[in-house]
Amino acid sequence: MATTTRVPFVSATTRFPNQCHKYSLLAPSIPLPVSSSSLTISSSSYPCYSTSSLSLPTSRTLKGVKRVGVRTSSVVAMAQSSKTTVLVTGAGGRTGQLVYKILKERSDQYVARGFVRTEESKQKIGAAADVFVGDIRDVETLVPAIQGIDALIILTSGVPLMKPGFDPTQGNRPEFYFDDGAYPEQVDWLGQKNQIDAAKAAGVKQIVLVGSMGGTDLNNPLNSLGNGNILVWKRKAEQYLADSGVPYTIIRAGGLQDKEGGIRELLVGKDDELLKTETRTIARPDVAEVCIQALNFEEAKFKAFDLASKPEGKGSPTKDFKALFSQITTRF
Repeated sequence: MATTTRVPFVSATTRFPNQCHKYSLLAPSIPLPVSSSSLTISSSSYPCYSTSSLSLPTSRTLKGVKRVGVRTSSVVAMAQSSKTTVLVTGAGGRTGQLVYKILKERSDQYVARGFVRTEESKQKIGAAADVFVGDIRDVETLVPAIQGIDALIILTSGVPLMKPGFDPTQGNRPEFYFDDGAYPEQVDWLGQKNQIDAAKAAGVKQIVLVGSMGGTDLNNPLNSLGNGNILVWKRKAEQYLADSGVPYTIIRAGGLQDKEGGIRELLVGKDDELLKTETRTIARPDVAEVCIQALNFEEAKFKAFDLASKPEGKGSPTKDFKALFSQITTRF
C-alpha cells in the first residue's frame, strides 16, 4: 500500500488551541511545505491561535504514515493578501499626489504604488521605494511598476505651457505650447495606450482612467491650446480602454479646483450635459476619492461618466458611493 502523508491545517471552528491542529490525508506525490516560511496563520481567520509563538512538530514517520509539520517561532498574519495593490500613474501631479496619499493613509485596505516621470517628482511625494520612475511613452519602463498590481489608476496628462512674454495688461490672450515629445497625441493617446496594454498583459483586474469633460465638442477651447487637440486624444484613449476587455471606470472630470473635498454633493452625468449647467467644476480631492471608491463597487465597473459637484452648502455631501455609481448607465 502506498504511503500517505498528513498535512497539518488549522480549523477555525474549534474553540480551544489543543483542538485546532487536525490533519488531512494527501497522496505522497503532492509537494508539501517543509520550511517555516511556508506557513502563516491569521489570528483574525483562526481565533484559536494568537500571533504569539507557535511550535509545530517537525517531519517524522509513524507506522508508514509520514507526518509533516512546520516549526515556526512566530506566526504572521496574512493580511497583506487581502489588500488591493494599486498603481497610480501621474502620481507627481496635483490630483495624482492626492490619490497616492490617500491610498498610503488607508494602508489597511491598499498597497500603494506610484509612477512618476522624474526623480524630482519622486522626491516631492516622499521618495518611497514604492514609487517608480519611468516614461509612459516607453512601455518597458512601465512593466516593473505594473507587475503584481490589482488595479491601475491613470492620471497622466499632457500639460500645455504658456509662452513667455504674455502681458495681461495688453488685453491679449495667452498662447500655449507643448514640449517636444509631450504633445497630447504622445501622452494622452500613446502613453495611455501603453499603460492599458501593459496592465492587460499583467492581468490587472480594473483600470480607472481620469479624463476631462468636453470631449464631445471638437471646438472645445481646450483643443486649441498649443494646437494639441488634447480632448480628441483623451477620447481616443478612453475608447481604447472601453474596447480592451479589462474592467474599467472612466471619470471625465469637470474643471478641477484646489479646494477642500468631502463637503459637496457630487453629480454624475453623460455626454457633457453638465457643461450646460452651473455645476461644471469639482474639487481635486473629490476626484481622488471617486477614483479610489470606484475600486470598491461592482456598480462602478464598465462605466463612463462626467463628474462635477454642487456648490458648497447646496445639497448634502456625498457619502454613499455605491448609490452614486448606481446612477450611471453609460458604458462610454
